[in-house]
Amino acid sequence: MKKNIISGQMKKISYCAIALYVFCIVSTKAYSQDILKENIQANIHVDQIGSPIHPFTYGMFTELLHNMFENGIWAEMLSDRKFFYAVDNSETLEPRNTRRHQLRWRPIGPETDVIMDQEHVYVGKQSPKILLKSGHNGIKQAGLWLCKDRCYEGRIVLSGDSQAKVTVSLVWGPKSTDKESICIDMLSRDYRKYSFRFSSKATTKNGYIEIVGEGNGAFNIGAVSLMPDNNVHGFRKDIIEILKNVGATIYRWPGGNFLANYDWRHGIGDRDQRPPRYDYAWFAVESNDVGTDEFLTLCDLINAEPYIVVNSGLGDAYSAAQWVEYVNGAEDTPMGMQRVANGHPEPYNVEYWGIGNEMYGEWQIGYMSSWHYTLKHNMFAEEMRAKDPNIKLVASGATIYETGTTARHHRKPLRMSLPIKYLSEDDWTGMLLKNSLENIDYMAEHIYTYFHGHYDEKKQDWVNKRDTLVDLVRRTPNRIKGMVEAMKEYEELIPGVKEKKTPFWVDEWVAGDGRGFNTTLGIAVALHEFFRHSDYVMMGGYTGFNGLYVYDDTDAVISSIGLLFQLYKNHHAEFPVMITGNSPQKELMGTIGVDVPKEVSGSSTYPLDVVATVNRDKTKMVVSVVNPTYIEQQLILNYEGRKADKHAKRYALIPKVITDENSVVAPDLIQIKEDRINLKPKQDIPPHSIVLYEIDLK
Repeated sequence: MKKNIISGQMKKISYCAIALYVFCIVSTKAYSQDILKENIQANIHVDQIGSPIHPFTYGMFTELLHNMFENGIWAEMLSDRKFFYAVDNSETLEPRNTRRHQLRWRPIGPETDVIMDQEHVYVGKQSPKILLKSGHNGIKQAGLWLCKDRCYEGRIVLSGDSQAKVTVSLVWGPKSTDKESICIDMLSRDYRKYSFRFSSKATTKNGYIEIVGEGNGAFNIGAVSLMPDNNVHGFRKDIIEILKNVGATIYRWPGGNFLANYDWRHGIGDRDQRPPRYDYAWFAVESNDVGTDEFLTLCDLINAEPYIVVNSGLGDAYSAAQWVEYVNGAEDTPMGMQRVANGHPEPYNVEYWGIGNEMYGEWQIGYMSSWHYTLKHNMFAEEMRAKDPNIKLVASGATIYETGTTARHHRKPLRMSLPIKYLSEDDWTGMLLKNSLENIDYMAEHIYTYFHGHYDEKKQDWVNKRDTLVDLVRRTPNRIKGMVEAMKEYEELIPGVKEKKTPFWVDEWVAGDGRGFNTTLGIAVALHEFFRHSDYVMMGGYTGFNGLYVYDDTDAVISSIGLLFQLYKNHHAEFPVMITGNSPQKELMGTIGVDVPKEVSGSSTYPLDVVATVNRDKTKMVVSVVNPTYIEQQLILNYEGRKADKHAKRYALIPKVITDENSVVAPDLIQIKEDRINLKPKQDIPPHSIVLYEIDLK
C-alpha cells in the first residue's frame, strides 16, 4: 500500500515536471517565435565595396557618473575621501548620493566630538575636526575589500595641536593584532601630507581604515586616500589590461548629463585639493579625482584616441577655450603654463572636441531653444578654434528620430505631434546644420532605443509589447538606418550639407535590453548596421566602456560585450561588401521618423543578420553572422566576383543559455571559440550565436 502511494506521488511529480517542461518550452517559443527558414542565402558581391569602416566605429562612451570611474576603473578605495558629507551616525546622506557602494565615515567615540570645521578647511567647504576630550576619538570607514598579502598605499592630510598624536590603521579582523598602523605626531596648524603603506594579512569584505587621535587638543583631517599598490597611475591594473586587450579605438569624456554642470578647472592640479562637487544631473558627489590629465593618461595607457566634450550647458565659450589651451596650448600660453606646472610639459594635441551633450533635452541643465543654442554653438566654436585651429568639432545634434524617441523622457508637452517635421524647432540636427554648418565637422547622434514597444502615430503614444528576440535586436539597427535616412533628407533640404559631408558621431548608443547575451547579440547587429553605412558613420561610442568587463571591488574579467568588440575590431577588414539575399528582414511595427526607417534595416537573410568585409587588396574576407533565434539555422554563402578558399578560420561566441554572462566567479562562461573548418555549401549557425569566418580569396 505504501509502495503504491509513493508510486502515485512519483507519477504526480513526473507529470508536473513534464507539464512544467512543456510550459517552459511553449513560453520560450512564444517569446522567441522561432521559424526555421530553409535555404537562407547570402550573396556576397566581393567587387561591390563601400566606404572604409572608420576605426572609431569601435569607440566607447565614458562619463563621470555612477561607477564608471569612482568605485570602478579608478583604484581609490575610500568613498568621500575629501569629506563632502558630515561624519556622523545618520542613516541617510543629505543631499542624496546615487553612487553604488557608497561607504560612510563614522565617528569613533562620541559623535559630538567630531565637528565639521568650516573655517580651517583644507579642501571643499569643510574638514572634520576631532576633539580629543575622551582620549581616543577619531573616525573610520568600513566595508573595504582586502586581499591577503596585498599591499595598499595611501596618504593622509592632517593639521592639529602639537600635543595630539594620530594613529592610522588598516584593519582586517577582530583581534587587536589584525591590523597594521602608523603613528603621526608633531602636528602643526598647517596641513601636511603623510604617506603610509600597509599589507593585509587576511582576505575580507569588511576591512576598514581608522584614524584615531590621543593626547590633548584636537586635529583636523583634510583628505585621505587608499589604493592597492599595483595601481597604474591611479587606475586599476586588472581593468586597464582588459581595456587594452579589447582595443576600443576612441573614448569620449567626460560624457553625459553630468557635463552641463561640470567645471574642468576643478579636475586639474593636486588631486587632494580638487574640491568635491555635487552633480545635480545624477544626484551624486563627484570627487574630481579623475580630471583632464588622468583621462588623457588613461587613453595613453589603453592606446585610445581621446575625445573631450566641453560644457555648453551652464558653461561658457571662454571656459571652453581655456580648456582647449590647457590641453593643446604651447608651454608659454597662460593655460599651457598651468599644464606644465601640473607635470605635463608637452601639449596633448587632442584633435576631437565635442560642444555640449544632448542640449536638445529639457532634462539638461542649461537647456535652451534650438535657435538660441545654434548661436551658442557658434560662439563656442569660434573661441575654441581661436586657441587651436586644428581641432575638429562635434555638434550636439539630434535628428528627428532622436528628438522623437526621447519624447518619452521627462519632456514638457511637444509643440507638435510625432514624427517631428524636418527643419522645425525640435529638429535639432536640422537647425544646427542650417545655422552652424561652417562650425561643424561632425554631428553627434545618441541612440537609446525604446525596447519592447513601438510608437503608434494614431495614438501619439508608445505601445508596450514584449518583443521576440529577433525583433529586439533590430530596434537599434532601425534607428541607425533612420538616422542615415534623416541625413539624406538634410542633404536635399539644406544648401551645402551634401557638399560638405558631415559624418555622424554616434557617441552614445545601446542595443539589446540589458538582459544577458541578447544585449551582445544586439550590439553585433548594430555594428553590422554601422558597417553598412560607413559613408555616413565615422564614430560609435558604446554606452559605456564599463560594459566591457564585469568586476567587483578586487577582481575584474572581460564580459561577452568586451569579447565581441575585441573579436570584431581585431578581425573585421576595412571595406564593407554588398550582400544580397533571398529572405528580407520583416518590418517592425512603429512610426517612420520616430522608431522605424522608411526601408527596413539589416541584410536580406532573415532571421539571420550577415555582414562581410574585405581588405584593400581583396585577398581576405571576413563574414560575420548573428543568429538571434533559439534554434540552429543554416546559411548558404555564395561568392560573386572572387573565389573563396575551401578552408576558413571560424570564431564564435555561443552561450549555453541566452542569460549567460561572465562573472568574477565564472570568468570563462563565454569565450571566443576558434577553430579551422572546411567551408560547406551550407553553414550551420548555432542558436543565439555570433559566428565570424575569416576566408582567403583567390
